Amino acid sequence: MPENPKNGEVLTAEDVKALKPYYDAVVMALKEVYDPEIPVNIYDLGLIYELNIDKGHRVSILMTFTAPNCPMADQVLQEVKESVEAVPGIESCEIELTFEPVWDRSMLSEEARVELGLDYDEEED
Repeated sequence: MPENPKNGEVLTAEDVKALKPYYDAVVMALKEVYDPEIPVNIYDLGLIYELNIDKGHRVSILMTFTAPNCPMADQVLQEVKESVEAVPGIESCEIELTFEPVWDRSMLSEEARVELGLDYDEEED
């Protein structure tokens, strides 16, 4: 059975099914938060490494930034928290910031690649 790695809570198939609408709504909320320097949302940029929702509708997010010295980090983190907590039924949002693994362009979604005009066959720098 799936386990929420943050609290060790075991989720049944019924739990996962019941939480799916919340998961989808949280993803949509994350897609409303944009990187201040890149015209793509943080979800499609691949900045969200983990997204977990427990039975109490508490969200935990493990995320990164495109660069460790992002001058707008505090603002983006606050936007993420506010956007997720605004989702009906969500009780709270805890965010953990990490830089392991280091973000790179391979983490971009197909939508982000199209938005930025990047080709999948481009070599990484």
